[in-house]
Amino acid sequence: MSGFKGLKFDRRGMIAAVLASVALAGCGGGAEADGEQVVAASIDGAVEKPNLKLGFIKLTDMAPLAIAKEKGFFAEEGLNVTLEPQANWKVLLDGVIGGQLDGAHMLAGQPLAATIGYGTKADLIAPLSLDLNGNAITLSNKVWDMIKDDLPKMEDGRPQHPISAEHLKPVVAEFEAQGKPFNMGMVFPVSTHNYELRYWLAAGGLKPGYYSDGDVQGVIDADVKLSVTPPPQMPATLEAGTIEGYCVGEPWNQAAVFKKIGVPVITDDQIWNDNPEKVFGLREDFAEKYPATTAAMLRAIIKAQQWLDADGGANRQEAVEILARPNYVGADAEVIAASMSGVFTFEPGDTREAEGFNIFFDKFAGYPYYSDAVWYLTQMRRWGQISEDKSDEWYADTAKAVYRPDLYLAAANKLVEDGVIPAESVPETDGYRGEQDGFIDGITYDGSKPNEYLSKFPIGLKQGQSVTAAGVSGS
Repeated sequence: MSGFKGLKFDRRGMIAAVLASVALAGCGGGAEADGEQVVAASIDGAVEKPNLKLGFIKLTDMAPLAIAKEKGFFAEEGLNVTLEPQANWKVLLDGVIGGQLDGAHMLAGQPLAATIGYGTKADLIAPLSLDLNGNAITLSNKVWDMIKDDLPKMEDGRPQHPISAEHLKPVVAEFEAQGKPFNMGMVFPVSTHNYELRYWLAAGGLKPGYYSDGDVQGVIDADVKLSVTPPPQMPATLEAGTIEGYCVGEPWNQAAVFKKIGVPVITDDQIWNDNPEKVFGLREDFAEKYPATTAAMLRAIIKAQQWLDADGGANRQEAVEILARPNYVGADAEVIAASMSGVFTFEPGDTREAEGFNIFFDKFAGYPYYSDAVWYLTQMRRWGQISEDKSDEWYADTAKAVYRPDLYLAAANKLVEDGVIPAESVPETDGYRGEQDGFIDGITYDGSKPNEYLSKFPIGLKQGQSVTAAGVSGS
């Protein structure tokens, strides 16, 4: 209270005054009790910017933000948060960079790509990972009918999973013989979905195409041509016949099942078991200018992540009902529950256990591992988005510039100190997961040796290679 000696601090009066200013600013909308909670926490915690706008795309893995809002975790931390759906990932990215959004549910590759200047240049950070897994690859009914009879079967006659992209080879060849491209959709050039779809195709012996400088299409020397479609538009694009399949997050694979227009053939945890998916992204200068606000956001989101995974998923049905609201995902609760409640439906009548399909808190899901960032960077290099060879040190330095476990740990350790989350839920690590397996092609990954990792792929750029419009050149 330095500088205010002799003044009486009327806390209730201060709360009333700030509540009035919040209402005048149009940032309210909650009950008065919620407003008092926000303001009281803000005053006690010295939050510099209590009124925030965060962006998201209509996907079930935005759940930590919705739950932090609806269960009062943001309010507990002194934050009055507006959650605003965005039309697509480019609009969302531009909103964060331009300051219209204070942070966002973001593709893991977006802050990395922006920092290295791929597509756009901006200093973004990812102080928290939002979840593990959560995507799938769906094929059109037409293509499914072309491959299903040749798939390995279980004793009950259902297809055996995971299904390899190798089964697509004769289909792609038939399209080519008819002079037609085989087109598939993904959500953004630096999305997890792009890299997972490419990984699956390449593991099955199909080339998904390369990028070159200034080229955002990524179809050079492609057997299968990939294009961008916003997630909620995937089912309609598939139904129209523009694409023959896609990789997307939920609930848009389940939407294809319920509409009976497509069949999911593999989930992303079957491509890379327990892969990191979305991050919470924001501008680096925002975190520097508003450190207490940033810490408060992270604490609120971590609380929401814990709530989502608590008691073996006991809260998932409530989460489904919240996400089904039109201001969040806006899909039928039944469709969202088909993947969000510990199961995954591949076809009508073929619903299988999938306890780990969405992981938000368990298995250190929130910790932003450097090795996760390095994996995305290796895939950018593998497919030509990074046009030249980079040293192992470059990969490590870039990862550390963007992924910020220091900020995550500060928030998580405060929650441990306050008895909100258990100490064992916070990893003791140097930021690397160590050698990982669980990939569909059987290749192991060590984030500390990115160039060695890249050399293992039969399909993908090798040391010394580059891409032009004419194709791949170099040793």
